[in-house]
Amino acid sequence: MRRSWALLLTGALALVLAGCTGLPTTGPVNAGLPIGEEEEIADPTPIAQGPMPGADPEDIVGGFLEASVTPAGDWETAQEFLTDEFADEWEPQAGVAIDESVSSRLFDVDVDPEDETATETMVGVQLQQVASVDTAGAYTASTGTSKRAFRLVRPEGGEWRIAEAPPGIVLDAASLEQVYRRYNLQYFDQSWSHLVPDVRWFPRRPSMATTITRALISGEPSEWLAPAVRTAFAEEIALAGDAVPVDSSQVAAVSLNRAALSATPVALARMRTQLEASLSGLGVSEVRFTVDGTPLEADTVSFPQPAIDGLLVLGQESFGMAVGDELKPIPALTAQIAKIQEPIAAIDVALDGSMAAVQMAAGAVFAVRDGATDRLDARAGLIAPSLDAFGFTWTVPRGDPSAVEAWDGEVVRHPVAQAWPEASSISHLRLSSDGARVAAVVTAGSQRHLVVAAVVRGEGGVPERLGDVREVMRLNDPAQGLAWMGTDSVVLLSNASDPVLITHVIGGPATFSTAPAGAKSLSGGKNNAAIRVLTSDGVVYAQRGSSWQESVVGARVLGTRAGY
Repeated sequence: MRRSWALLLTGALALVLAGCTGLPTTGPVNAGLPIGEEEEIADPTPIAQGPMPGADPEDIVGGFLEASVTPAGDWETAQEFLTDEFADEWEPQAGVAIDESVSSRLFDVDVDPEDETATETMVGVQLQQVASVDTAGAYTASTGTSKRAFRLVRPEGGEWRIAEAPPGIVLDAASLEQVYRRYNLQYFDQSWSHLVPDVRWFPRRPSMATTITRALISGEPSEWLAPAVRTAFAEEIALAGDAVPVDSSQVAAVSLNRAALSATPVALARMRTQLEASLSGLGVSEVRFTVDGTPLEADTVSFPQPAIDGLLVLGQESFGMAVGDELKPIPALTAQIAKIQEPIAAIDVALDGSMAAVQMAAGAVFAVRDGATDRLDARAGLIAPSLDAFGFTWTVPRGDPSAVEAWDGEVVRHPVAQAWPEASSISHLRLSSDGARVAAVVTAGSQRHLVVAAVVRGEGGVPERLGDVREVMRLNDPAQGLAWMGTDSVVLLSNASDPVLITHVIGGPATFSTAPAGAKSLSGGKNNAAIRVLTSDGVVYAQRGSSWQESVVGARVLGTRAGY
């Protein structure tokens, strides 16, 4: 039986942490660095154990896999399990296979470990894979069994070592965020009016500013997202030099090649805005461009702030923003919504508060503005509408997912092509705050899926079609609600016997928590603290840590905001 490498790892990590008592393990880097040096990442990673004398082939392969948790020195600990020749060939950064756990790995060895004469053997490993990360840092869920084969050799009187292995590393799901860290590469939408995040995973190691900068400037957006985004960095522009130093004031010095001298002031402002936003996860507050050591002046792009940024509720008597125990009227909407005599099922409000998409209990969707209520869509079986950042109201019948329509401010219908072509039904649809992505809960065959797609727009921001569908996760139960949290995650309220709140990074793993009993609808927000859940008895709850607290009572409808 292979010895417990996990216990060795745990013990080593405990010793490292004990030696770091009192030192910060999160937050921005604060130490200044000489020009040309790289910033250090303060987050600790586990320390793996190297091969033990006399280890048999299963021990060697098992230890090699578990040594993936230590990326230091280009996985130098893992390289100790390899022959000298293969250590020079192995490509640890060729990708990551993520499996359920270390204990679920099954080993098959074709030599008797007691055979002292054996000089070569094969070891097969079966993994219960749950996801993968590719060479660009893009995460993809991929549930199923996968197998990896390893060839080992043992010179006479020597130790077993791996002579052949698949490229890349293997991490168990629990170790992913100990070894890798999530960053958002930022791109512009097609209109240059919003930033759109593209989630990537990179090993926790020095030189992260360089890694992120190079990935943004020289890389490409994820394939599924590419149709909806663009970059300000022209193809001929590249990072000059080997490092992006960050000083004690959190200013990143980015040296570009001479092609950057041809960029217009507008392009430079967009370039700086993209890069500063991409590096913000490292605590970088400013980016300064240089070419051949000479400063290259660049402004930044400003974005309008939403006027409506709070909890929206339709109470027993009126609609407004909850402030303490009162509902603050929304000037353009409260009085007009009060005129509606029919029961209301859903209200989605534009971020500037100028209009709302209102669905009646009977199903029809209306556009409500100051002094006007216009019917948009009266098709049978409509799900709750979703406003986007460009003022379009999206509607779709539950039983016809491909029949998505976007309605503009003039009450003109625009069919959205290529919407969920494989789906037979749809229960929820929400546009992101940048308008470049749409999330949905659809059914294909007998299986429910949480999916996303890029939104391809034409002139004036008119939605024309959706990009390829990307599955986020498969669902065991129907959904009660769907919302965006921040710019890179969605939150789903699962209609299980005991309601569950699922938070899923688009391009990352999911987390699960218990929702209030009787939960029936959900609204999103900029962060976890902004999430609200409405129960069947009219109580709106806010999540505070691991518990839920009453926020509003007597609510008939929990309003939502465009993009959340």
